[in-house]
Amino acid sequence: MRVTIAGVFFYLQAIEVEQKMSAVEPEPIHGDSVLVGSVAYPVKQVGRIVTGQDPRDFSAGEMVRALRRLGFTCKPRPASPEPTALL
Repeated sequence: MRVTIAGVFFYLQAIEVEQKMSAVEPEPIHGDSVLVGSVAYPVKQVGRIVTGQDPRDFSAGEMVRALRRLGFTCKPRPASPEPTALL
């Protein structure tokens, strides 16, 4: 499938993403995540490995859209805890 990340066209397949990520240890998740197989990865980490681009060059939203089109399950950034008032 043809996807655009940071203005660059890539032809990606889900199996290719799975193969590239299979031996990669996931980084801590602080933002959007994607489930590749049974492992959750930060979408920026997957984008960096799959495209070879610097993660500062693309947004998490671009990767989420591309990964969803390939059939992956993406989850949004975890909600921040509500500040508690001191009494």
